[in-house]
Amino acid sequence: MSVAVPPLIAALLEPTRYPHPVDRVELLQTHGAWVLLAGDRAYKIKKPVALSFMDFSTLDKRRTACEAELRVNSRFAPSDPTSRLYLAALPITGTAQAPVIGGEPAQAIEWAVQMRRFPEADRLDHVAARGELTPAMLQALARHVAGFQATATVADEDGPWGRPEDVAGFARDNLASLRTTLVDDTDLLTVAALSDWTETRLNELTPLLQQRRAEGHVREGHGDLHLANLVRLGGEVMAFDAIEFNDALRWVDVASDIAFTWMDLWHIGQPGLAQVLLSEWLDASGDVSAPAVLPFFAVYRALVRAKVAGIRWTQLGASPDQATLALEEVRTYLWLASRLAGLPPFLPSPALVITHGLSGSGKTWASTRWLAAQADGRAIRLRSDVERKRLHGLAALAASGSGLNTGLYSAQAHGDTYASLRSRAAELLDQGWRVVVDAAFLRQHERQAFADLAKAQGVPFAILACVAPVEVLRERIRARQAGGRDASEATLAVLEQQLGWAEPLTDSERACTLPQ
Repeated sequence: MSVAVPPLIAALLEPTRYPHPVDRVELLQTHGAWVLLAGDRAYKIKKPVALSFMDFSTLDKRRTACEAELRVNSRFAPSDPTSRLYLAALPITGTAQAPVIGGEPAQAIEWAVQMRRFPEADRLDHVAARGELTPAMLQALARHVAGFQATATVADEDGPWGRPEDVAGFARDNLASLRTTLVDDTDLLTVAALSDWTETRLNELTPLLQQRRAEGHVREGHGDLHLANLVRLGGEVMAFDAIEFNDALRWVDVASDIAFTWMDLWHIGQPGLAQVLLSEWLDASGDVSAPAVLPFFAVYRALVRAKVAGIRWTQLGASPDQATLALEEVRTYLWLASRLAGLPPFLPSPALVITHGLSGSGKTWASTRWLAAQADGRAIRLRSDVERKRLHGLAALAASGSGLNTGLYSAQAHGDTYASLRSRAAELLDQGWRVVVDAAFLRQHERQAFADLAKAQGVPFAILACVAPVEVLRERIRARQAGGRDASEATLAVLEQQLGWAEPLTDSERACTLPQ
């Protein structure tokens, strides 16, 4: 990007131009905007560009884009109103040489989005670079995204967004661009393999994509949900900088949005945290069919990044060092896309793991740790506490009001829950996922049913056995009930009942337990 700036931007580099205390002004540029960092505020001014995917060529279009940016990003506002990032779409009046922020819209010479500044170090890409991303942080993010998506506007049935043909068009555009820009035979062979995989998956997934759209999974989302567009604010993680300039890129299947973050975690070498994020999002959203389409969307997102890097490579011919870096980035994303697609040599390696233990014994903690350790394959957790509620139309953290051995905890409901977990596990194994089923599995026949499933599928089977002293179990249950932030509704009465009917692991089961 050119370092030259127009007179208006040059004038706004003067701290006295702002209606609040400013010691100095910093200027950042993107392909579509100038961003002025002034005191505790940031001002984003659209560049008068007209590109294939964005058009800010007139003042009216820039005003519309600023107002759209404010609207689409205000949907991610944190629970604390003092932490809101997006504050206003403001006119800039006066002259280019003597601009005034604010004034009558009719007198505007330009428009800006006013934002609250946050420490750049708290962006998740920077947090990750320091090695500070944690499972708890990703779980909070997953709940944030699922909560936003639950209330996002659903695409009209007859509307133009998120149709299978649109999904196919975007995916094919990436590959066509890469075929045009790349010249190395090895690179082109990789693109050809990914192109074949994409066409095969589109053919297989089109009915499901249609079904998901009919069920309301295509919504007004974010469109660009990578780690650099996520920030840690206090105890929350929230999204910002959603796409406002192209409706087709924002109205997407909800699985496509979370797939971008999932892919980006793989890209930075954190596949285990990617599994934690995905499993928590599935629990919070209840989106049972998402795992079938998520790898496709993740590959698409990786190829978007490869395409952009490829275009940059062709534009940097006069700068060999930068061109080399851009080409390396293309190849990194092609490699990642191949890995997420399960192309040779990255063939899927499904496996089935179940937990075993009394309430409060640490099954969810152990299964989270197992997820975070999965560095060479796709993995998902299924939780009986969440599945039980989902089958009865309840959110993961909703209170069922059921008593001991009644309602959601009757013998019938218990059997239905385990049957559904087994059915979902079988489907995920067929799709190439590693699956950990977080449930008590206190009875031998329940464990045997899943061992038989693994045998029938020809995949490894293992048990995460969790134990703790009874007094510790009781204390954990009391603390969990007091906190009210867990899907489990186990009480001390439930624990006492479990102590009476729990069947210990057999010798053959102990032989396949995983070390803790």
